[in-house]
Amino acid sequence: MKLSAKVLYILFSAIATNAYAADKSHSKSHGISYPEGWQNWASIAVSHRTDNHTLRVILGNDIAVKAARAGNTHPWPEGAILGKVVWKDSKLENWKSAIAPGKFVHAEFMFKDSKKYASSHGWGWARWVGLEQKPFEKGMQICISCHTPVKNRDWVFTDPATFPK
Repeated sequence: MKLSAKVLYILFSAIATNAYAADKSHSKSHGISYPEGWQNWASIAVSHRTDNHTLRVILGNDIAVKAARAGNTHPWPEGAILGKVVWKDSKLENWKSAIAPGKFVHAEFMFKDSKKYASSHGWGWARWVGLEQKPFEKGMQICISCHTPVKNRDWVFTDPATFPK
């Protein structure tokens, strides 16, 4: 399913205006510190999961964005952090054919450090749930299990979107 320019604008605007989490103190998730300032990171891609009716904006720190724009993602470079911000999908009241972010679900991150996270395929996996951004308690193995189908893609589902120069 392709997302229209207006829907993408709404998704990106939601990221830009969700600075509420930037000033909070957060507990670690799987021993990983909360990546302060992620709300200001650049977008790498968007996705719509039809199986669980969620919209996602995939963000990256400067290292990840530079790699994504240059096509250097197999493997992703050391120090790259990928963030996935997830909302339930909903329809706009005045534009029924559009899908837009609804209830916020979670923000999850992958931290590329092949030495530090050697036991988890070179990635540190962390998630914070709900608007309160509470650490996900079920363990990194949940994340790894989900990403196993893309282990030959450096454990990443995302294909970076093409951005004009």
